[in-house]
Amino acid sequence: MDAFTVIVGLAKTVVVFGATLLLILFLIYAERKIVAFMQVRIGPNRTGPKGLLQTLADGIKLFFKEQVVPSEAKQPIYTLAPLLALLPPFVTLMVIPVGDRVEIGGRTVLLQGAEVGIGVLVALAMSSLATYGVALAGWSSGSKYPLVGGIRASAQMISYETGMALSLVPPVLSAGSLSTRAIVEAQSGTWFGWLPKWFVFPHFVSFLVFMICAVAETNRAPFDLVEAESELVGGFNTEYSGIRFAMLMLSEYAGMVAISALAVTVFLGGWNGPRLAFVGWLWPLLWFFVKLGLLIFAFVWIRATLPRFRYDQLMRFGWKLLIPIALVWLLVSAGLQAFVVARAGA
Repeated sequence: MDAFTVIVGLAKTVVVFGATLLLILFLIYAERKIVAFMQVRIGPNRTGPKGLLQTLADGIKLFFKEQVVPSEAKQPIYTLAPLLALLPPFVTLMVIPVGDRVEIGGRTVLLQGAEVGIGVLVALAMSSLATYGVALAGWSSGSKYPLVGGIRASAQMISYETGMALSLVPPVLSAGSLSTRAIVEAQSGTWFGWLPKWFVFPHFVSFLVFMICAVAETNRAPFDLVEAESELVGGFNTEYSGIRFAMLMLSEYAGMVAISALAVTVFLGGWNGPRLAFVGWLWPLLWFFVKLGLLIFAFVWIRATLPRFRYDQLMRFGWKLLIPIALVWLLVSAGLQAFVVARAGA
């Protein structure tokens, strides 16, 4: 491994980490303003122009706030849990291709943190690991309400991770690869000369199941039973304060960005879209972030619109509806693809 490769790898890591943090800061502000607009309120409007610095001010306040640790907390795990919840989304974003490629010093550099042949499996593994951070945060706090939130996180993860994994299989079969870059490249071109060759069209059922499971995996309303302020005070994060609480809050938004980026990659063609030659490599990058913004807006819209599920409804919806639908569509999709391959071979 030469020096150029090492430097580019380190630069990619720093860019992914820094860009994600900046995106999260803007996302928190944008969500507060959008929800306020939908509820006929004003939202942040004091700190900075139009309240733009409100999120930064909140972060500074939490960073310098006193750390209160419960006497009954399991100290090592209590300290480690916020990190375990925050880091997996960044790892997921490392395997997401946000653009095509650029030439630097006569060498081709992929606009992707790291290209691995099993990028989809890495993303699924990181999604599960992030939920363990939430579960351990609740268990290690030494309090009953966070413990209930941690138990709910474990059950919710098992229920909706299964549906999410099943919903990813049909597009992976269509692409013939688990590589996120190969999946994006398989969606280049058009059908019938005008319809983008995105997997959301032939696999819309899988896309719908994936997005519902994504909302549940990130503990967003109406699936936020892990927090459930009205019944669990704050759920798994009740006993956290200061920077540790900020890390748990950031992990929710980082997870939302990561899982939306995965949906853009697998179902919405990634960076693929109409291009302008004079813009060059920036045009695919723009397409990716436009699609990412639309999906994140959908998360916010759902939060502002739908009421919270009861816990029995949450479990029933996952096991008795989403998983059977994902399984049936997987069988149908695999059968159709096998038929097409057989016809082509004949």
